[in-house]
Amino acid sequence: MTWKRCRALIASDLWRHAGRGGSGTFWNHFLLTPGFRYTVLLRLFSWARTNGWCSLGMRQLLVMLLYRYSIRFGIDVSRDARIGSGFYIGHFGGIFVPGGAVIGNNCNLSHAVTLAEVNRGERAGCPIIGNNVYIAPGAKIIGRVQIGDHAAIGANAVVVNDVAPRTSVGGIPARPISQTGSDGYINRTDYPPVPAD
Repeated sequence: MTWKRCRALIASDLWRHAGRGGSGTFWNHFLLTPGFRYTVLLRLFSWARTNGWCSLGMRQLLVMLLYRYSIRFGIDVSRDARIGSGFYIGHFGGIFVPGGAVIGNNCNLSHAVTLAEVNRGERAGCPIIGNNVYIAPGAKIIGRVQIGDHAAIGANAVVVNDVAPRTSVGGIPARPISQTGSDGYINRTDYPPVPAD
């Protein structure tokens, strides 16, 4: 990952949290918003590990910080998860994302959300989350399921099957409950485009 892309990803995450940029806004949210702080460290680690000139000590420091904040805030997002721009963790606590998970652009994770890996059966693997997806508190997405763009996962839902785009699901196991999807839940997506690697 280039430094330019890393900065653009951090700026997109900040825009989703604050609706504006700037160094004052950055430091305010970095110091006071646990989800944003964790996201910044994830982005910095992704940048550091793809640049050979970054010292091993810097990568180890970022790993230690991520571990510390994982315990302190209850956010355990793997450093190997692929996460798009505009990532938003609204409330911290009880969040788990495995290394094989893919999360698209402009996704919201709420507290107590688990994206779980399954090791056997036809759904072996990790969830693939589309763009502009809202995942409500307590939701569990289990195995290699595809969550379509603009979908919404209801509170405490247990998702074990694919979710179509622009669909809201809820229940155990989760079933479609409406076709409104994430409309009204995903905000501030008008940040500048993030350059590709």
